[in-house]
Amino acid sequence: MSGTNFEFSDLDNQIIGILKKDGRMSNQKIADLLGVTTSMIATRIRRMEQAKAMKVVAVSDFSAFDYNVLLPIGVDVKGRRANDVAADLAKLDEVSVIHLVSGKHDIEILVTLPSMENMSQFLLEKLSCIRGIRNLNPSFAVDIIKYEFDVAPI
Repeated sequence: MSGTNFEFSDLDNQIIGILKKDGRMSNQKIADLLGVTTSMIATRIRRMEQAKAMKVVAVSDFSAFDYNVLLPIGVDVKGRRANDVAADLAKLDEVSVIHLVSGKHDIEILVTLPSMENMSQFLLEKLSCIRGIRNLNPSFAVDIIKYEFDVAPI
């Protein structure tokens, strides 16, 4: 992950707070809410985006794409660099998140599937074909308690 030395002002934090609630809100409306000029809002947003300190994006719900199974999987690697295995995992449409980690596993992934019936095909026909995977430790996400994207690598 790359870092930035961007210093957020109180105004920047207020703008971000508003955009988190409604990313489509106009600069004019934000300016009205905060009691500043539209050009000041536009300048602050542009400055944060150029510094890669903020990005306005659309986020959809997993179920909107017919993903009814979330499958976190710990991946152990042997005989190959974890980065290379992760790059191959990234090519799979079902893999939504990949983290290189230190701890029990080398890689942790989050897989999204339409149903449980798709799981064995994914595990046996797709993951098993990736060279360097020594062991898989799948878990089942039985409920999502919190899933926020307030801060993410850009």
